[in-house]
Amino acid sequence: MEINKKSGTVISLEKAIELTHSYQENSPEKPNSYFVGLDKINELLQQKGGIGLRIYPGLDPQSNQNNMVLVAVDQEGEDLTNGIMLDELITCPPMCPKKPTKLIKSK
Repeated sequence: MEINKKSGTVISLEKAIELTHSYQENSPEKPNSYFVGLDKINELLQQKGGIGLRIYPGLDPQSNQNNMVLVAVDQEGEDLTNGIMLDELITCPPMCPKKPTKLIKSK
């Protein structure tokens, strides 16, 4: 697998359900999902040389809360750490979809 603008794989709803439910069963103490707004994603991706993004798991040492750090990546596969990076994505829980979603396993 190589890093380029087409990296990643489109999956079916069934595969997404399988993956998310397995994660939730094995990591019940961790967030079910993370949300980031389109404007922030665009701001990250519009950095000069950016062809995609990398997502790092993060842990706030003060609050002991999990989150993600998003950083743009260039065509060489290197992080663009001189630009903006994103953190403090909105987690579910507490900010979950109001309507039931197939991607969150019923308890």
